[in-house]
Amino acid sequence: MKVAVFSSKPYDKAFLTSANQGRHELVFHETALNTTSAILAQDCTAVCCFVNDQLGADVLEILAKQGVKLIAMRCAGYNQVDLNAARAQGITLTRVPEYSPHAIAEHTLALILMLNRQLHRAHYRVHENDYSLDGLLGFDLFGKTVGVIGTGKIGATFARIMLGLGCRVIAYDPFPDEALQTAGVDYVALDALWSQSDIISLHCPLTPDNHHLINADALLKMKPGVMLINTGRGGLLDTKAVIAGLKSRQVGYLGLDVYEEESDLFFEDHSSQLLQDDVFARLLTFPNVVITGHQAFFTREALAAIADTTLKNLTGFEQQDRTLMHLIESP
Repeated sequence: MKVAVFSSKPYDKAFLTSANQGRHELVFHETALNTTSAILAQDCTAVCCFVNDQLGADVLEILAKQGVKLIAMRCAGYNQVDLNAARAQGITLTRVPEYSPHAIAEHTLALILMLNRQLHRAHYRVHENDYSLDGLLGFDLFGKTVGVIGTGKIGATFARIMLGLGCRVIAYDPFPDEALQTAGVDYVALDALWSQSDIISLHCPLTPDNHHLINADALLKMKPGVMLINTGRGGLLDTKAVIAGLKSRQVGYLGLDVYEEESDLFFEDHSSQLLQDDVFARLLTFPNVVITGHQAFFTREALAAIADTTLKNLTGFEQQDRTLMHLIESP
């Protein structure tokens, strides 16, 4: 089966080629999928896409006219896919529902430690021969209350890490995890999570119902100086409201691995260009903000798992074996 792989980087090619073992004809394209680049899928039965590829109705129509029957997402999220349009075009959708929850949970902890102990600032001080400690004061994580929003595999893994550090962990999820409750996690209402948490970490998918879940109203209910961490989806957080919270010091720390408008920024080298996103530029001015470019998933183990599951989805579609596929939608 011929497959057009969009938004592919050298590491994607390496891991997907290794997992493929010559079964499918993988055609790699560095460009993201959009209305202009969709023509590259001509003569392909499937396209393989990532988080910032555009899969609206217009793109899906172009793909369908070219004979594309399968969209294999090599990520867990699919909020950028117009499911109704895909169904109407008779296109099957698959995804990678899980790869390494440890990768993202551990990256979340890294952001917390960096912000708390000011490691980003300390690193540059030492390189400038400055060993002063003023302004680098942190706090013990032990005994602090950590609020986890979304306790799927990633959120649950993160919650267990924080329990292991001696934190009190509270959580919000419409579907509580009994094993987590047994481990010591208390499920609470959102308002209780806002008001009690010293650290709040987002691990839920983006849906129309939780878009801008953290907004101006939610921020007012939080502890002054709260630490916010988002390794989930950029749209969960109202960036302008959080910037106002940083300026007022209601938000004491902000760690991001995702950003609502990241499709024009992340995964590319823009170092020789002027930054055009004024909101993102404002975030970069705060010393108590740490941002990574959608890097949390980026471990050897996670990339190998993503490639393996993606190839199983492709093979399952080719063989019409639904037991091999992780379906989002099937016409």
